[in-house]
Amino acid sequence: MSRLAVSVVVVLVVAAGFLVWVRVAPTDAARWHVDPETAPKPSSKNWAVTGPNEKHAAPNYALTAADLAARFDSFALQQPRTRRIGGSPAEGQMTYEVRSKLVGYPDFVSVKAIDLGNGTSTLALFSRSRFGYGDQGVNAKRLRDWLRAFNPA
Repeated sequence: MSRLAVSVVVVLVVAAGFLVWVRVAPTDAARWHVDPETAPKPSSKNWAVTGPNEKHAAPNYALTAADLAARFDSFALQQPRTRRIGGSPAEGQMTYEVRSKLVGYPDFVSVKAIDLGNGTSTLALFSRSRFGYGDQGVNAKRLRDWLRAFNPA
């Protein structure tokens, strides 16, 4: 076999191995289940955040934080390729693993329901990629899309 053929085979085996690893790598829920308001933000460009003290904020909802958490959890679990890996509506904070459609790259979305008083609440969300440095805006788009589609009524 020529050097070129061996090189091509090695590259293909490494690429296939990575694609398998992305799908089967174990997830440490404790690492990804964080408070979206206080979690340190990565130095990479593969994350997005929405919250009361951020550039982009979620709407205020005429619901208690407990009701908002329960309704958002139901909404999130209906999204394609999404599962909860940490927290619960009863805790008011949940973290979801969301896998990309084609390759199955895992992203993690931490959500916290925040009580604003007088029966109103809002959300803080922190979406980030597990692998890579950039995400071509996927995490920011996910947060925008989820907040647009979420109708707790």
